[in-house]
Amino acid sequence: MAASRIVIENCAIATVDADDTEYASGHVVVAGNRIEAVGAGAAPRDLDGVVRRIDGTGHLATPGLVNTHHHFYQWITRGLAQDHSLFDWLVALYPTWARIDEEMVHAAAQGSLAMMARGGVTTAMDHHYVHPRGAGDLSGTIVAAAAAMGIRFTLARGSMDRGTSAGGLPPDFAVETLDGALAATEETIDRHHDASPDAMTRIAVAPCSPFSVSTELLRQAAGLARRKGVRLHTHGSETVEEEKFCRELFGMGPTEYFESTGWLGEDVWMAHCVHMNDSDIAAFARTGTGVAHCPSSNARLAAGIARVPDMLAAGVPVGLGVDGTASNESGELHTELRNALLINRLGGHREKALNARQALRLGTHGGARVLGRADHIGSLEPGKLADLVLWRIDGIGHASIADPVAALVLGPPAPVTLSLVDGRPVVEDGRLTTADEDAIARTTRDQARRLARIAAAG
Repeated sequence: MAASRIVIENCAIATVDADDTEYASGHVVVAGNRIEAVGAGAAPRDLDGVVRRIDGTGHLATPGLVNTHHHFYQWITRGLAQDHSLFDWLVALYPTWARIDEEMVHAAAQGSLAMMARGGVTTAMDHHYVHPRGAGDLSGTIVAAAAAMGIRFTLARGSMDRGTSAGGLPPDFAVETLDGALAATEETIDRHHDASPDAMTRIAVAPCSPFSVSTELLRQAAGLARRKGVRLHTHGSETVEEEKFCRELFGMGPTEYFESTGWLGEDVWMAHCVHMNDSDIAAFARTGTGVAHCPSSNARLAAGIARVPDMLAAGVPVGLGVDGTASNESGELHTELRNALLINRLGGHREKALNARQALRLGTHGGARVLGRADHIGSLEPGKLADLVLWRIDGIGHASIADPVAALVLGPPAPVTLSLVDGRPVVEDGRLTTADEDAIARTTRDQARRLARIAAAG
């Protein structure tokens, strides 16, 4: 039986393909879960099996946004430690985070996913590294939340084994043992990872950071990931304090340390990478190591400005990340398109740092490349998975901007008229089709208050 088709036409299209092909007025044909055709003008009128034909006048169609770094659980600790640097912020919040449980994490995952989906994210990821004893099946509940929302998803199963007694930042009761972390990570891969091209759920191996995990956990985690054929993720070079920490403890900078533990390669991506020198960037480019650029969080925690233009010039894969919503309370990726452009223009390259189309590429194809999925998502091309967004740009916030891509990137957040993931609608006219937003808001508020009460009681 022929696949059912959805036809979108009369819209501007930014394909974000290798040639940055754009159409002032064009069409996209979706057949089942794949893009069948993209082109100028109206779609053919004689297509079989068309179940829906959408007039996209006044809209821009783009690939769905791809988020490459997040911490969903932080949705229920937003607005705290507002004026802290990273290390002070972590010390302030770890005692609260160490009290999370399965019910809280599920609610926080729903809130994080809902906010991203409403803003055009079709592929999300969560780096979850806090696993308090007796907290329940945190990995399973996060995966279930993403599946119910209908979002393509990577869970980076995080871990920490360096508590305060071993010179780390997290309290001892918030960390796992080396063997326990590795065993739990392998179990998560076995239960949830789907290696197929159409996969809705994938798992990555993700020890948290150099200052919260042992060298042995990093080494063995890299071996586990490569034995299982999954990707690796961690935080790297986020602050000057991290650089100092690594040099004092290991006698080398973060990038050298990561390379010594097997943590550079095409199957690795790291969050932030703010404090990178020329040799660090060259090492990432040489090995194909990816970067999740998180401009809003970097600004919120006063971490600095990542050298994104230099990374891109060197050939480093770069995508965008929301980061946890305790350091980026908006929780939206489409605002990161604008912030990436603006913040990078405050650096040495000034107005030449990034343009609107480079920003859009970071949030789509760049993110797909970082997650190892660029062959199947990240651009609007025949044969790729039908993950796409139709943005309304004829309203008061955008109508006077002639360039559709500039309207999306530089203008206010554009309303999402339609978001498809795997060919299925997850957003229609700015509202989720797969979840009750009001119910999620109530649940996340209740769980945030519950966590605050538990943390206050000690």
